[in-house]
Amino acid sequence: MLQSGSLRLVLCLAAAFSSHVSVALHAEQPDGLTTWVDDQLPSLMQVYVHLHSHPEVSFEEQKTAAYVAEHWRSSGYEVTEQVGGTGVVAVLRNGSGPTVMLRTDLDALPVTEATGLPYASQVKVVSDSGTPSGVMHACGHDIHMTNLIGVARFLAEHRQRWSGTLMLIGQPAEERGAGATAMLEDGLFRRFPKPDFALALHCESATPVGQVALSPGYSLANVDSVDIVVKGKGGHGSAPESTIDPIVQAADLVMSLQTIVSREVKPSEPAVVTVGAIHGGTKHNIIGDSCHLQLTVRSYTDNVRQQVLSAIKRKALAIAEVYGAPAPDITLSEGTPALKNDEELTSRVTNSFRQVLGADNVLPMEPVMGGEDFSQFGLAGVPIVMYRLGVISPERIRRYAALGQLPPSLHSPTFYPDAEGALRVGLLSMVAATLDLMPTP
Repeated sequence: MLQSGSLRLVLCLAAAFSSHVSVALHAEQPDGLTTWVDDQLPSLMQVYVHLHSHPEVSFEEQKTAAYVAEHWRSSGYEVTEQVGGTGVVAVLRNGSGPTVMLRTDLDALPVTEATGLPYASQVKVVSDSGTPSGVMHACGHDIHMTNLIGVARFLAEHRQRWSGTLMLIGQPAEERGAGATAMLEDGLFRRFPKPDFALALHCESATPVGQVALSPGYSLANVDSVDIVVKGKGGHGSAPESTIDPIVQAADLVMSLQTIVSREVKPSEPAVVTVGAIHGGTKHNIIGDSCHLQLTVRSYTDNVRQQVLSAIKRKALAIAEVYGAPAPDITLSEGTPALKNDEELTSRVTNSFRQVLGADNVLPMEPVMGGEDFSQFGLAGVPIVMYRLGVISPERIRRYAALGQLPPSLHSPTFYPDAEGALRVGLLSMVAATLDLMPTP
């Protein structure tokens, strides 16, 4: 924990990296919300700096989870820790009405930070394979957590403004696509109330501070990883006729895989098959016994997902037969289902955002092929909406444009949000939507 004097210095230095962004608010904003948010931002920036400086990787978020849990507990919530590993659940009952779940993710990435921020992460980790790396909140989960700590404060202090049961989720291991499933398998909706609605936000580096984006329907993709070990018969590079070359076989397979999307999937149905890595051989004059291909596969609908995965298997087996090779080993892992925003809930939340932010600051959200395991809560029968929060100031976006550059993307070692402005909009939007979903009788 930073000492108070050091923290003041860090916050002053942070101001040099971040522009204060004011948001033009609609006249129908909830009474007193803007003033409350502005009053809370200094203390929430302290929370943000701490979380940014102390990241932890997936399923190792013990200190992060305890920090978030303590903030929620101090606001008056009934808090349960170690749900699905390092997950946290906080519940605040406030009369009759719907149950609304608000979710944040807890984990950071094994990325060495290169932002130059005065509060940049210095945390190091060694991976399971023995590779050392820095650890960084390169996906904005520190903003997500700070935002939900602030939202929790407001709703606890203003219980006269809403009615029902509020449920906060601190979810581990989003970056591995495994934390939501772990919490559900640990009895999340048996041990705690099953929500009527669930909301989450996610940082967006291409959208300026002051704006949010959301649309009904598919927002993020099915994500599957496929490992294919092509098998052959090794031998001397000077005598290929005595071998079955797995590298030639793999090259043929790589090219064949490219026709799945272009020639088998309906053009109106998005899909991606990318061979991200290929490993084979040991020396110039040796033909090896195997070659390992690693694929990422993206889609939206279940039908296309199964069509593409079946086609990958079919082509891998067929090429092995053509070459007279043993059948390859094909392994599917790390699957995350597509995230589909509930249409009715999206409409309600969009109206809330327009009232508090102004219609011009609420944008349609273009679907992308990234993945998010918040989708698991939707598949569990809960209407869900995830929206994108702009986190780069308009001034910075203009500077990048003048240089002919795009802002650093999420997962980049140089990504950082303009935290104060982003948090202001995150708090306003999520509080407004929650209040509208939980009206008093």
